Amino acid sequence: MSPDSHRHPAGLATLFLTEVWERLGFYTLMAVLTLHMDKEMGWSDGTKGMVYGLFLAGCYFFPLLGGWLGDRILGQITTVRLGAALMTLGYIALGLSSRAQAALFVSGLCLIALGTGILKVNISVLVGNLYADRLHLRDAGFNIYYMGVNIGAAAAPIAATALGFWSGGYRASFWVGAAGMLLAQAVFYRGRARLVETDGSGAAEEGAAQAMSSGESRRRVLVLLGLFAVAALFWTGFYQNGFAMTLFAERSTRAVPLMRPETYQFFQPAFILVFTPVLLGLFTLLRARGAEPSTPRKILLGMLVMGLAMLVMSWASHRGGDLDRPLMSPAWLIGAYGIITVAEVLISPLGQSFVTKVAPPRLRGRMMGCWFAATATGGYASGLIGSFYGRMPHHQYYLLLVGLLACSALLVLLQLSRLERYAA
Repeated sequence: MSPDSHRHPAGLATLFLTEVWERLGFYTLMAVLTLHMDKEMGWSDGTKGMVYGLFLAGCYFFPLLGGWLGDRILGQITTVRLGAALMTLGYIALGLSSRAQAALFVSGLCLIALGTGILKVNISVLVGNLYADRLHLRDAGFNIYYMGVNIGAAAAPIAATALGFWSGGYRASFWVGAAGMLLAQAVFYRGRARLVETDGSGAAEEGAAQAMSSGESRRRVLVLLGLFAVAALFWTGFYQNGFAMTLFAERSTRAVPLMRPETYQFFQPAFILVFTPVLLGLFTLLRARGAEPSTPRKILLGMLVMGLAMLVMSWASHRGGDLDRPLMSPAWLIGAYGIITVAEVLISPLGQSFVTKVAPPRLRGRMMGCWFAATATGGYASGLIGSFYGRMPHHQYYLLLVGLLACSALLVLLQLSRLERYAA
């Protein structure tokens, strides 16, 4: 084993920094999207929920297209650059839109959804490709990459809050998205020589992967499809952060100096930056003792933790949040975001890592696209269910989500032995 096999590849830094800037723009948009539709577009909760869900669905269904483009047509690197260009145009369209120019607003969201979709899947595949000769570091590599995602995501609500105080509105945040994408493209272009594209034949993987039979490929795809069904339920609860929980912040939480409703979305990525090194250290210690849980068991734990977060929000709603009056302490939301963070660290990066381990090499981009399509299903469902937020007691709304997440945990438990067969 060479000395380099114990180090993370140099290309990880390029992808890490690319995601810092790309996610800064995206999450600045997400911090204000529901509020912009509410205050500046004047749309009803039902319309906001529909647009929010469709936008997230687009962001995470278009990876199916992106995976095909990266695997078969353009290669991952060119597809990432195309997605970044489309996102930049989308943010510019949002910045130029207004209530009277709603078509421009919707067009901007469509461009961002398309660009995000084809960019995200191929960056994730590029991360996995870096570890073809050091598979033992792949989970940790995805966790480190995910910290880059969340550095941008943590900075975004702060930027949105500052711009909100300065401008009195939300449109300036869209221009931050355009600037972030320009910086992301510069970083990616400079470091592109460090990256490794999938060749479509499995030649970059080990000999056993090259010789994978068609029957084995089918079994692996079926295992991943089971994981995708579970992931869709997880993301249905997770994406309440930009909808129901943002409305809870605006309508049910006491005002705090220097904070606006969008500021609360700072806490989740900030907690990730704190919790990820702690969890990585814990898993390293457990690995040294031969007691580290498998990736599927970590995912099962993540589902249960996410259900706990929704239970906290249900209790907060029962205690006074149902009244839609600013009565509740910010600690309820901040605590719920902390719990959600633990679940996210256990599911999102590890789920992507699992896909790159299990997917047949020639289908890797498309299987990663399916992972994001499961995210899309959950994102759309979050908005669809979100349309009921104003039509039922909020504590019942969150209990509905607890039930969905309990079902997801049960599905993981039922598939655990099959998932663990491929987890090594």
